[in-house]
Amino acid sequence: MKGKENTSKLKIIPLGGLEEIGMNITAFEYEDSIVVVDCGLAFPDDDMLGIDLVIPDITYLKQNIRKVKGFVITHGHEDHIGALPYVLREINVPIYATKLTIGLISHKLEEHNMLKSTKMKTIRFGQSINLGHFRIEFIKTNHSIQDAAALAIYSPAGTIVHTGDFKVDYTPVFGDAIDLQRFAEIGKKGVLALMCDSTNAERPGYTMSERTVGRTFDQIFSEHRNQRLIIATFASNVDRVQQIINSACKFGRKVVVEGRSMVNIISIAQELGYLNVPQNTLIDINQMRNYPDSQMVLVTTGSQGESMAALSRMAADIHKKVTIKPGDLIVFSSHPIPGNEKAVSNVINELYEKGAEVIFQDVHVSGHACQEDIKLIYSLVKPKYAIPVHGEYRHLIAQKNLALQLGIPKENIFVMKTGDVLELDQKSAKVTGKVETGEIMVDGLGVGDVGNIVLRDRQHLSEDGILIVVLTLEKYGRQLLAGPDIVSRGFVYVRESEDLMDEARLIVEDALNDCLEHHITDWGKLKSAIKDSLGSFVWKRTQRNPMILPIIMEA
Repeated sequence: MKGKENTSKLKIIPLGGLEEIGMNITAFEYEDSIVVVDCGLAFPDDDMLGIDLVIPDITYLKQNIRKVKGFVITHGHEDHIGALPYVLREINVPIYATKLTIGLISHKLEEHNMLKSTKMKTIRFGQSINLGHFRIEFIKTNHSIQDAAALAIYSPAGTIVHTGDFKVDYTPVFGDAIDLQRFAEIGKKGVLALMCDSTNAERPGYTMSERTVGRTFDQIFSEHRNQRLIIATFASNVDRVQQIINSACKFGRKVVVEGRSMVNIISIAQELGYLNVPQNTLIDINQMRNYPDSQMVLVTTGSQGESMAALSRMAADIHKKVTIKPGDLIVFSSHPIPGNEKAVSNVINELYEKGAEVIFQDVHVSGHACQEDIKLIYSLVKPKYAIPVHGEYRHLIAQKNLALQLGIPKENIFVMKTGDVLELDQKSAKVTGKVETGEIMVDGLGVGDVGNIVLRDRQHLSEDGILIVVLTLEKYGRQLLAGPDIVSRGFVYVRESEDLMDEARLIVEDALNDCLEHHITDWGKLKSAIKDSLGSFVWKRTQRNPMILPIIMEA
């Protein structure tokens, strides 16, 4: 490229993950090269009835498939790797990530029978990979899962630093502290833009070290020596599990791990050497009855009140192996994710009803940087442009305000929306357009076959129920041979509303006869007439608006 000016601009296109927590995926494009950072899923909102998970719409990547060089993954959380099995079916390009992240992705792909067809490469911190016009360097950071990386993305238009999800932890439980020196070195050479985690941008101060939780655990273990301990935390927080194991060993307790995702991640972490478990500490859940309560600690999923997670099943008395009993001490080692507060509160109430004690204060530290840590990264990297990422809109704005305080001019800060195309180089940066983005819903084995119309129907059915009208017409004479019969589901209890149903039947009969007298025999018109007359009758009588489904048969 020497000797000629780089005229092309770098495009940054977030395809998900802005104005929401989850579904992180961003495309970086320079001429004929696209590199995709992260590929996460989101969990469904309350109004997405029956939906299992939500993945990003990758239409833009499919349209430019020849340019896509690979996926670069910052860390192994679901909101950064969860959509890979679905996206790789359509865009099969190599995946680059650190050791534990590759371990977790491999397990996920194995479940989908995609391990053999996917190319993966494990990258060490400090190592760089060349993908088309890009060179990408992995920088060590700290987070609530091991092996989290920030990325320095070198392009002919300039360097972008993407922090991934991070915190600054000088005393991590495992491995090294965040490589602040490398951030400073890259900052000295000049950074075009910083894309920084905004999740905790509203919180003042510094994020506490993960190690402080270990001290809290020691205190809890020493104060409750005669009780069985049940500790709920995020499955992916391997360091938290490590600290529970450390305290358990100190106080002579055995550890049982319960919950499918927890068992998976712990076994992968142990295999890869990220978890140090002394011999004879971990026992199978079936051996629990061989030990007194004072020697047991159970580590489980369900700290977010998810209805099918292990702790929720225990609280509701539907867990096959564990029954909560008076005297048990339950520790919630997590904060409720926004939106989950009600579910967590319900589980806590159920646990208290069973006579258990519950602790949920001071047993968690965040995996995300608070304001002072964010300021530190800005001061080291000294970016020309600031692009807040990872968070709801209010979090992005909070980081924008921090960047302003640090002297970054207002016109150099971009609070983007999903789908925006930001074009930038050393001279200028501006949002120049929008690409197609959206949410693809996964329900069971169906990917994208449930759209807004189906959801609207589900909403309608859940709120007002359904009335099915069944009748049989003579083939040529168009006489009514049988029916109309009306079946009600989720609308009224039929046995107590026989009068209403009889009247409804008469209304349908009148509407039908009216049509036949006027020689209307088109099924579409007959169905519309039935819907209209029955709908207005039901509304007048009940102020309800059930879905009405006429079924006409010929004989």
